[in-house]
Amino acid sequence: MNDLDPLSSFAALLTDQGRALLEEVRDTEPAQELAVATRLRREYPVGLVSAALGQARLRQRAVVKFGAADAGRMYFTPNGVEQSTRASVAAYRARRFQELGVRSVADLCCGIGGDAIALARAGIRVLAVDRDPLTAAVARANADALGLGELIEVREADVTEVATDAYDAVFVDPARRGGRGRVFDPEAYSPPLSWAVRTALEAPLAALKIAPGIPHETVPAEAGAEWISDSGDVKEAVLWFGAGEAGSVRATLLPGPRTLVGRGLPDPRVRPLGRYLYEPDGAVIRAHLVAEVAEELDGGGLIDETIAYITADSLKATPYATAYEITDQLPFGVKKLKALLRERGVGVLTVKKRGSAVEPEELRRKVKPQGPNSATVFLTRVEGAPTMLLGHPAPA
Repeated sequence: MNDLDPLSSFAALLTDQGRALLEEVRDTEPAQELAVATRLRREYPVGLVSAALGQARLRQRAVVKFGAADAGRMYFTPNGVEQSTRASVAAYRARRFQELGVRSVADLCCGIGGDAIALARAGIRVLAVDRDPLTAAVARANADALGLGELIEVREADVTEVATDAYDAVFVDPARRGGRGRVFDPEAYSPPLSWAVRTALEAPLAALKIAPGIPHETVPAEAGAEWISDSGDVKEAVLWFGAGEAGSVRATLLPGPRTLVGRGLPDPRVRPLGRYLYEPDGAVIRAHLVAEVAEELDGGGLIDETIAYITADSLKATPYATAYEITDQLPFGVKKLKALLRERGVGVLTVKKRGSAVEPEELRRKVKPQGPNSATVFLTRVEGAPTMLLGHPAPA
């Protein structure tokens, strides 16, 4: 098996011998790999041992996205683990399709099948298409491994040549990585965003997964834009076509989901720092919906016209921002901060920054926090001036 190509090596993992070997190496730690490989090569072909150990590593990496139960049964490629949708995000999007009455979806650029799996689990029939032979084989194996083979048809093909008119909706997830890493130009996606938009406009309903950093001015007028975060981390943006989505903007926070819909509000006013500082979720910031959050708060406003921190005098619960009670406001200065932390007995220091060039780890090294207490310092600007704000998370 030493000379087998990647597709043949993967096929060998699907045999009875390959599955038995995968089970044997599933809990192998990186430090144990050499010893385990040496032992197993006495019983199994060398290439199969290498393929199984590689797959075990990928499954371990995939747990964070798919959970231990699914990741332990699924198959992956290195790019597939990196680029696949987190299961919680895919499940949320599948529910949206389901609520819109969709019963069949053409999943173009399906990768290893993460979105197809979520759609099938929502009872939706899926055509999953990818042009890479190995990726398509992995997607097919995943559908079978999770008992979803009857709902998922995997087709190895160029997505630009696949007819989608027989499906209720289209989902496109263009590749955003090339040989040199992440691709930022939407027209350098594979396929280009312009092709994906044309395909979406021809479908009754469509969703296009894109990078969350896409400029708002490049969102097509026919689309609604949604930014999604999971446990505070922004994961993706989605352009929705059809179902009255044109021109809408929303931020969705998982778990939940909690969805904030834009109302076209003007930028919040800048006001003096109050007792509380609110840090909007990243999806809210990406969606340009900070004004919608500020309006929910009593007297909420920005601390600086260029900084997405909201301040208010009173505490009010909102799922779209994390609140901190501010105890001190100081002009930026390491010595002043170090003295204050020593006075307060702060040994655990969380450093957040927005609008500052100072690196958090560099600041920690310089102030050398010591003591039994904890605090959060914000390195930012207040009405244009470099400022340090010291505080702690407000009560829930």
